[in-house]
Amino acid sequence: MQIFYLQSIICMAFYLISFFILFLYTVIIIYYRQSWCVTKNYETEEMERAEDIFISIIIAARNEEKAIASCLSSIQNQTYAADAFEIILVDDHSADATVAIAQSLKIENLKIIKLKDLTGESKINSYKKKAIESAIDIAKGDLIITTDADCIVPPQWLETYATFYMQKKPVFIAAPVVYAYYFSADSFFTKLLKIFQALDFMTLQGITGASVSKGFHNMCNGANLAYTKKAFEEVNGFEGIDAIASGDDMLLMDKIQKIYPKRIQFLKSVHAIVETQPAASLKEFMSQRIRWASKADKYTDRKITFVLLLVYILNAWIFITAIASFFSHSSFYVLLLVLIVKTSAELFFLYPVAKFFNRQKLLWWFVPAQPFHIIYTIVAGWLGKFGSYTWKGRVVK
Repeated sequence: MQIFYLQSIICMAFYLISFFILFLYTVIIIYYRQSWCVTKNYETEEMERAEDIFISIIIAARNEEKAIASCLSSIQNQTYAADAFEIILVDDHSADATVAIAQSLKIENLKIIKLKDLTGESKINSYKKKAIESAIDIAKGDLIITTDADCIVPPQWLETYATFYMQKKPVFIAAPVVYAYYFSADSFFTKLLKIFQALDFMTLQGITGASVSKGFHNMCNGANLAYTKKAFEEVNGFEGIDAIASGDDMLLMDKIQKIYPKRIQFLKSVHAIVETQPAASLKEFMSQRIRWASKADKYTDRKITFVLLLVYILNAWIFITAIASFFSHSSFYVLLLVLIVKTSAELFFLYPVAKFFNRQKLLWWFVPAQPFHIIYTIVAGWLGKFGSYTWKGRVVK
C-alpha cells in the first residue's frame, strides 16, 4: 500500500513538473510571436533620405578565400554613396588566398590590416575581438557595422541602416540574418542539415527581433549589427569579456545595454537582411553551436539566462520523458502531449517570421526536425559549459 501511495506521488509530481515547464515555455513563445508581429517593418521610403553619415564596415576574416570576393562585391554594390563608407578587412592569420583575392578586387574604400602584424605569434583569448578592436582604432565612421566574410548583403543595406540610425538615434542596432539553403551537389544528409540549420537559425532570429524590439532581453548576431564608435569606447570595448573566445556580439551588447538601456533597437527590414552560409558538416555545426552555448552563463541580463535555461530544461525533460515512456504508458501520453503543444506553439510563432524571411516552404520540415533539435540542444548546451570546441582551426576550451 505504501509503495502504491509513493508511486502515485511520484507520478503526480512528474505530471505537474511536465505541465509547469510546458506552460512557462508556451507562454514565452506566444509572447515572442506577439512581440514580433507588433514590430513594424521599417521602410526607408517612409522618411526623406537622411544626410549621409560616414559608416565603417568591419569584417574579420580567417581562411575565407571561397567567400570573400562575393562578400566584398555585395558591399561594393550599395545604393549608398561610396565616399560615405569604408570597409576594413582584418585578416586573422589566414593561410590561404583571402588577402590576395581581396586586394585583386581593387576596391578604393577598402583597407586591409593583418592581425599578425599586431599580435605577432603570441596567443590571445579571442582573435575576433582583437580584430574588431584593431579595426575600430583606425575607423573613421561614427557608426560601426560588422558582418562576416561569408555573408552577402543586399543593395540597400547601408542606406537602410543610415536612415534608421538618423531617425531612431539608437546606439546599438541588431539586424536580421538568414541562412542560405540552396543546394549544389550536396548529399542528401547535407541538404537535410542545411534545412535544419535554416529553420533553427530563423527561430533564433525571430526571438532576437521580438526580444530586442520589446526590450525583454538582448540578442544579436555579429553577422549583421551596428553600434556607435562612441558607445564602444564608453564601455571600454571588449575589456572584461576578452577572456571569452566568443561573444563579440551579444556580450558587447550586454555591456552597452547597461549604459543605454533604452537605445538598443532591432532593424526589422527586408532591405537589411544579410545572408550567411550554414555549416557544411555536422561536426562544424556542432562546434558552432557549442561555441554559442559557451557564453550562456556570461550574460548579466538574467532574463535571457532564464529563457536559455528554460529551453534547456524543457528539452532535457522531453528526453527523460522519452526514456520513461518505455516503462510507463502514462509517460508516453505525457511525452506525446508535450511534443504536440511544444511543436504547435513553435510553429505558431515561426510562421510570421518565416513569412518575413520568405522561407515559408521550410516549415514543412519543422516537425521531422524536432527530434534532432532536442538532442542537439542537450548536447551543445552541456558541452558549451563543460567541453571544448574547434573553430577556424583553433581548439577552444
